[in-house]
Amino acid sequence: MAVDYAVIVLYLAGMLAMGWWGMRRAKSKSDFLVAGRRLGPAMYSGTMAAIVLGGASTIGGVGLGYQYGLSGAWMVFTIGLGLLALSIFFSARIARLKVYTVSEMLDLRYGGSAGLISGVVMWAYTLMLAVTSTIAYATIFDVLFGLDRSLSIILGGAIVVAYSTLGGMWSITLTDMVQFVVKTIGVLLLLLPIAVIKAGGFAAMKAQLPDDYFAPLGIGGQTVFTYVLIYSFGMLIGQDIWQRVFTARGDKVARLGGTAAGTYCLAYALAGAVIGTAAKVLYPHLGSPDDAFATIVKDALPVGVRGLVLAAALSAVMSTSSGALIACATVANNDIWARVKGLASGRREESAQPHDEVRGNRVFILLMGVAVIVIAIALNNVVEALTLAYNVLVGGLLVPILGGLVWKRGTAAGTLASVVVGGVTVIGLMITLGVLANEPIYYGLIASLVAYLAVSLATKPTDAAVLAAWRARLAGRADASSSLSGVSGETAAKSSPSGGPSQR
Repeated sequence: MAVDYAVIVLYLAGMLAMGWWGMRRAKSKSDFLVAGRRLGPAMYSGTMAAIVLGGASTIGGVGLGYQYGLSGAWMVFTIGLGLLALSIFFSARIARLKVYTVSEMLDLRYGGSAGLISGVVMWAYTLMLAVTSTIAYATIFDVLFGLDRSLSIILGGAIVVAYSTLGGMWSITLTDMVQFVVKTIGVLLLLLPIAVIKAGGFAAMKAQLPDDYFAPLGIGGQTVFTYVLIYSFGMLIGQDIWQRVFTARGDKVARLGGTAAGTYCLAYALAGAVIGTAAKVLYPHLGSPDDAFATIVKDALPVGVRGLVLAAALSAVMSTSSGALIACATVANNDIWARVKGLASGRREESAQPHDEVRGNRVFILLMGVAVIVIAIALNNVVEALTLAYNVLVGGLLVPILGGLVWKRGTAAGTLASVVVGGVTVIGLMITLGVLANEPIYYGLIASLVAYLAVSLATKPTDAAVLAAWRARLAGRADASSSLSGVSGETAAKSSPSGGPSQR
């Protein structure tokens, strides 16, 4: 394993070097949080694919292929479908908003009164997403170095926290681009063909496995439907995904680059399922389906190649972990802490210098990173944590976010009712029926939609000036920014119980 160790160590050192180099480019809040909003199509599509295809998509996708065959591709496939829908229908409008968080979008659309509660929901989602990605280090470092679970999580998490804290989105973008290349070579170009050849080819695989392993819906139609609700819709509204959209240089980059990344996800989904199916032929009695990836890498690949493929697995985990971490810190600082601090002082507070804003966001990445590592060590069930995160996100925020983009009659009161009713319904049903039950997301979405429609129609429409400024911002007009800030603040002042200005 000496050669494999060398490959991994060089890779990890390279990630830290990228973080150091990215720090030199992060001179402003825009640089630190959204890479200056100037990524071109190649870098945008590569980094977008990197963030959505994490440890769950790689290790978990192979595990689902091991358990269900080709239909195990559906989880990652629905992620790709969601990214395609986001890119084709919404990404251009999202990019033109020129905001930093999803909650800021809700403030702009509804008049500045929905940000705090939506920020808390989004923060919980990004925190759990970062935790589940960090837990995956335990599997990889156990295979590599035989380290125990806690030490593996600390080692992997510390590297991600280090380069994310140093350069923010610039460091993450640079590392994600490297990770995208390593992931493509390691999984698609090396592991996929080698696994199929080791298993004797497709004909031999089909002869040795039940027919269900090659049925399109072998995993179950209801499971596929639930994946669509959780992952496809989750792609439409997640802060980690939107924050990448904000990095695009323009509308066309967001649309075309995102479409390319979504198409890549579809190919990656099928590759993971095929690798898992091949692993089932080679190792039919593994203790857990999630062991399939590490087992086939360890036993079926030659020296050097094995190290590169394990680096690809690290790439998948690190890209999602770093993206979720900066999203979590951005929401915690800009949507929660700044608003709470503003409410406590009775006025809006903003940093006077860009450097101060960079430093504040850097501190929050460090704090959230430490919290993520601690929670990851204490938590064992990755699937439950990921399901909890997506259920709360989709059940609480899908309706008001998409409603704000497509329905002008939606109101701030309707948004608050939708978030609260949907979120409470999802959490309550997960407590009573179990985290992995399908019903919480079904009924949570229905409850959220009913609350949004009913309360919006029963309350006064959103101020015409707010809607006018919102449409101007969506159209990308240069004068929209200043007018929108003034209108949002004025409207929020009127609706705020204290009469103070908007805490955006």
